[in-house]
Parts: sequence; C-alpha cells; structure tokens
Amino acid sequence: MSNHYHLLVQTPDGNLSRCMRHLNGVYTQRFNRHHGYDGQLFRGRYKAILVEEDHYLLELLRYIHCNPTKAGLVKDIDAYRWSSHHGYAADQKSWDWLHREPLLKMFSDVRCKAFAEYRDFVCQEESEEIQHFFSLKNLPSILGSEHFINTIKETFGSLHKNLELSNRAVLSVDGQAVIQAVCTVCNINKEQLFAVRRGVVNVPKDLAMYVLRVHSQKTLKEIGTVLKCNRYSTVCTAISRFESMMEGDGAVRRLYERVCREMGIGQP
Repeated sequence: MSNHYHLLVQTPDGNLSRCMRHLNGVYTQRFNRHHGYDGQLFRGRYKAILVEEDHYLLELLRYIHCNPTKAGLVKDIDAYRWSSHHGYAADQKSWDWLHREPLLKMFSDVRCKAFAEYRDFVCQEESEEIQHFFSLKNLPSILGSEHFINTIKETFGSLHKNLELSNRAVLSVDGQAVIQAVCTVCNINKEQLFAVRRGVVNVPKDLAMYVLRVHSQKTLKEIGTVLKCNRYSTVCTAISRFESMMEGDGAVRRLYERVCREMGIGQP
C-alpha cells in the first residue's frame, strides 16, 4: 500500500519484535539514502495480530491480497505489482523465495490444482466476520474463534484491553447428529447430503458445515472428514457462503434455526 504494508508471517521462535525492528530499520535506511531524507520513516510501532490457523488463515490471505482493489489503487489484483498474490496465482520461479507451501496445501496437495483453487478462492467475497474485524477502529490483538482466544488467555494471561471475544457458542455437538438433523429438516437422505454436482450449491451440506463450525470445536479438516469433503478451501468457502446466504435469505436462516431446534442447541 502507499503508506503501510501487511505481512502474514509465522514465528516459531516468537521473535517477531526483533524481526520487525530489523526489517523496518533496514528499509528506512535504504529509503532515506535513496531519497535524501533523514530521520524516522514509520509512525509508531507495528500492529501485530495473532491469527488462528484453522479457517482464518486463508481468509486473512485473501483480505491482504484484495486490499489494493478495495483501496481503489487498481481494479484487478493482478495489476498490483507490490503483492505476493502473483506468487500464489501461478507457479513462478521468481517467487520461490516465498514460503508458500503451507498455504497452497490448504487448497490442494497437487501443486497445479492449488494455484487454480487459490485463484477461485481469492475472487470470492470475504466473510462478514473478516469484514467486521477489520472495520473496527481499534483492531483486536487476536483473530480467531472463542475457543482459540480463551486458550490463549489461559495460557499466556491477560491480553490487550481491545481484545474482542467472538459471540460464537462453542458446544460439543456430534457430527453424525448434525447430519441426521439436517437430513430431517431438509427432508433428504445422506446420499443427497453428500452429493457433489459441479456448479450447483448443495445448501444442506453448506448448512451442516456451518452448524459444525459454529457449534463445535472441530477444525475445518475434521468438518471436511465428517461431510466427505477433503479440501480445506472448499469447507472454508462453504461456511462463508452459507453465512452470506443467511443474511440475504430468510428461508435459509429458518433452515438453520430449525436444525438448532431439532438438536436442542441455542443459536449464537
């Protein structure tokens, strides 16, 4: 961006402060030398947000890569030069320095398919949860589920006062119970629930994934296993898609409410 930048990094050694001090320091020196400036370049300390890997990581990747278009800098993210989007959109040797494999494998273990899955994913609309998170004036220090946030609090003590807990009610609902409830409410059998038809949205299946995401502690991989979907990105997309459908379609919202009543669980 013109006045700031975003980094998505993994820090196994917990040395983020040292890394950022070095990165910003070296960049400032070179920038000032090139432009004949002197003094401080960046205003204040960087903002660090701890991100839950499951579900939120790909959403954040999409947010970062789509930021230039939302800011009006370009109409198409392919036209924005200063972005790692190009390294995820195609297998280019010039991007081999970037540690892309962990994220690409969330789309597919087959490399060429992973690039194609990424391109499809980044063109889809952001989840409302991500939009709400980054619309806040004071960004929370953690992006994740309530369970994840509570775990961090219990492990590392009190966090920044701006930390916001999600209103997601995490309950231990059983995967098979969700399948049965969705089949009952939607008047379908399991074969229809698991059916995959190219270009056709399976609303009951999306509903089941959404219920498991909201009312259980299962990871996206575990949700995919329950519903016979082996692609991380597909599960992530289905959950976001159903969330959007509920906002714009009262009938879809009522399906979710009926499943909750069928299972005897509360809504978040």
